[in-house]
Amino acid sequence: MISLNELQVFLVAAELGNFSEAGRKLSLTQSAVSQTINNLEKHLGVKLFERTGRTVFLSPSGQALEPMARELIAASKRLEETMCSLQGKVVGEMTIGCSTTSGKYLLPGLIAQFRGQYPQVRINVIVHSRGTVINKLLNGDLPLGMSSKKVDHHDLEYQDFFTDEIILIVPKEHRWASFRQVFPDDLLDEPMILREEGAGTREMMLEGLQAHDISPDMLNIAMILGNAEAIEMAVEEGIGIAFISRLAAAKGLALDRVVEIQVKGMQLTRSIWMARNRRFPATRAQQEFWDFVKNNHPNR
Repeated sequence: MISLNELQVFLVAAELGNFSEAGRKLSLTQSAVSQTINNLEKHLGVKLFERTGRTVFLSPSGQALEPMARELIAASKRLEETMCSLQGKVVGEMTIGCSTTSGKYLLPGLIAQFRGQYPQVRINVIVHSRGTVINKLLNGDLPLGMSSKKVDHHDLEYQDFFTDEIILIVPKEHRWASFRQVFPDDLLDEPMILREEGAGTREMMLEGLQAHDISPDMLNIAMILGNAEAIEMAVEEGIGIAFISRLAAAKGLALDRVVEIQVKGMQLTRSIWMARNRRFPATRAQQEFWDFVKNNHPNR
C-alpha cells in the first residue's frame, strides 16, 4: 500500500526538481529521497521522473499522479482537522496566496491576532503574481488568496479586505517637497520608477494618468522594480519619483526620508479582496479565519 509519506516526498521532489533540495526541505538525505521514489515507482510499476544530470522532471505517469497525490494529502489533513473539530478544537495548517503590497503589510498583524485565539493553527503566506494566485485558487492549490482584482468566476467567492491608497512619493530633497502639490503634466519631466507589468499598482497609476491624457510612452521611466519596498528605497536614493501603496511608503514618510506629493485631480484608491473557491469545502480553521477577517476589517 502507498503511504502518505511516500506521496509527500514525491510532491516535494516534483516541486523542486532536485532530490538533494527535496531532502533538505524534508530533513532527509538524498539517498533516502531516491529510495522512497524508487520504492514508489516499483510499487506502481511506472517511471515517475525523468532524470537529466541532477535535475529531475515528471514523466507522463508522474504528471498523472501529481494532482491525485495532492488530493490525497489534502484529504488526509482535512480528516485530521475534522476529527479535532468534533472535539471543539480549531487546528490545522493553511496557506494564503498574496499578490498585493497591502496584503503583505496587513496579513501578519491579522494572523498574529487570529493565532492569539487559535494558537494551534499554522498559517503560511506565499507571495505570487496576481494571475498565479487566481489560478491556484481555481485549481484548489490554495484555500485562500488575496488580490487587487476580482476575476469573475462562478467558483470564486470574495469578501472585501482593505481599501488601499496609491500615493506619489519623492525624495526629501526634491524641489516639490516644499509645496507638496503638482499637476499631472508636471510628472512628464521627472524620472519615474515603476512596478513591473501586470502589477496592480502600475495598472492603477497608468489608468489615473490616462484620465489626464498621459500615455505610458510619454513618461520618463528611469527604472522598473519588482516590489514596492525596493521602489521606496530607490526614491530615497534620489533615482526618481514613484507611485506606491501608502502602506509601503509609511516608514519612509514617518522617518522623513520621502515626501508625499498630491497630484491635482488624481485620487488613486483600490479595493483589495480575499477570495476562496466554493468548490472545495473549507476546513474549520479556514472558515474561522475567513470569518475573523470579515469581523476585523483592517480599514476599521
